Amino acid sequence: MVAKAHSATLIGIDALPIVVEVDLQGQKNDFIMVGLPDKAVEESKERVKTAMRNSELDFPYRRIVCNLAPGDIRKEGPFLDLPIAAAILAMSGQLPASELEGTMILGELGLDGALRPIDGAVSVAIMAAENGFRRLILPAENAAEAAIAPSVEVYGITRLLDLVEMFNGASGFEPHVAASADEMAIPDYGVDYSDVKGQRHAIRALEIAAAGGHNALMSGPPGAGKTMLARRLPTILPPLALVESIEVTRIYSANGQKNGGLGLIWERPFRSPHHSASHAAVVGGGKNPKPGEISMAHKGVLFLDEMPEFDRAVLEALRQPLEDAVVTVARVQNTVTFPADCILIGAMNPCPCGFRGLPEQKCVSSPTVCGRYASKISGPLLDRIDLHLEVPRLKTDELMGMTPGEASTAIRERVVEARERQTARLGSGRVNGRMAPREIRELIPLSEECSQFLRSASMRLNFSARVFDRILKVARTIADLAKVEQVEKAHLAEAVQYRERVEE
Repeated sequence: MVAKAHSATLIGIDALPIVVEVDLQGQKNDFIMVGLPDKAVEESKERVKTAMRNSELDFPYRRIVCNLAPGDIRKEGPFLDLPIAAAILAMSGQLPASELEGTMILGELGLDGALRPIDGAVSVAIMAAENGFRRLILPAENAAEAAIAPSVEVYGITRLLDLVEMFNGASGFEPHVAASADEMAIPDYGVDYSDVKGQRHAIRALEIAAAGGHNALMSGPPGAGKTMLARRLPTILPPLALVESIEVTRIYSANGQKNGGLGLIWERPFRSPHHSASHAAVVGGGKNPKPGEISMAHKGVLFLDEMPEFDRAVLEALRQPLEDAVVTVARVQNTVTFPADCILIGAMNPCPCGFRGLPEQKCVSSPTVCGRYASKISGPLLDRIDLHLEVPRLKTDELMGMTPGEASTAIRERVVEARERQTARLGSGRVNGRMAPREIRELIPLSEECSQFLRSASMRLNFSARVFDRILKVARTIADLAKVEQVEKAHLAEAVQYRERVEE
């Protein structure tokens, strides 16, 4: 007879089912593990043995053979400590083997038998529901996020002995109840656009970016407020829907960044990697592929400050994710796809010293150096950025005299209304910035006056086909903010002005 416990392993952010099989043979004291375990899984043998002893459970001094099936998938991390211990306990008669049926078990054991939280609990719970498991047992700190899975009872336990007592019929173990989306208030981001003085043109552009999911690039001298503007963009984005919250939580959980036992993440991500960040850190990758910053910004904002200072290869690697909203990382063993549907906000100085165009300070960089600096962001990448805007430095009198700007709540109301119009037109969760070429032609009809204006602007500014489509998408968003169904010449003119500086 062989005892079987069901568990999981992570590949990227996806969970795959694993069966832990344990057999006891003879009287030889040995512990053999097969099934492509990595070093962390191999070390489970010592953790399980010591945890069982310190929990006053009998560890069988026999030849233990543990197989992790399927055998062609590499098992990584300490997820499998608890299911291995459960299978050994069932095989040695310390808990009923029938309790293992229909139950998925995960958890890392400490030497004292206590359970430590795991990565990817949300993904595991969803996979368990899809595969018909009735019960999921995992560390108590992961119960809140895992409880969102439908049709699966989630039990959070704190020690190995809890598992034994539960399976042997002890009372006091109740499934965790997930908090509903209605109970979640709009997050307090701690910042607001009312903090910003002036820069109305930039705030208007970022409102358009938030409403339609458009990428933006801000150029201006140091101290103009580019970072301040970007950091407040999440405050005007609509609250996360339940399905979006689950997607974001899956990414963070798989990357080892848990929400402090509070369950799902309801705050729009804002990621701002340093310009020295590596290719794998920004895009994703590594020996065992992990999500990068662009995936950690899923459904939120990826802010690249000092954008030209990023490695050219890193910037070029963003081209495909910005177009497709996913990142694909290929390795010899497998290919992993991470979601990457975010708004890219870039910031740069007008020149390396930052003073070009300022009347009160002289630029010390030569025209050649300035040109080389600007060319660090390639044309194909610039084509994927819808809004290009200048952010001038405010004068002292302006800073002293200006009243606070419009509050983020008021701007967010307009953004939410614009997105509701897009949902009615495109479907749930879709925005103008993600429209396909066919949808652009079908959903943005132009009058003869608009067609003539766009034809003239395209000839004057030499738009590429991609830029041409992006102008139409931005104009559609501007029309949605204006609460009109037909794109008008004024909307196209505003969309074109966000391209003029770069195309000249």
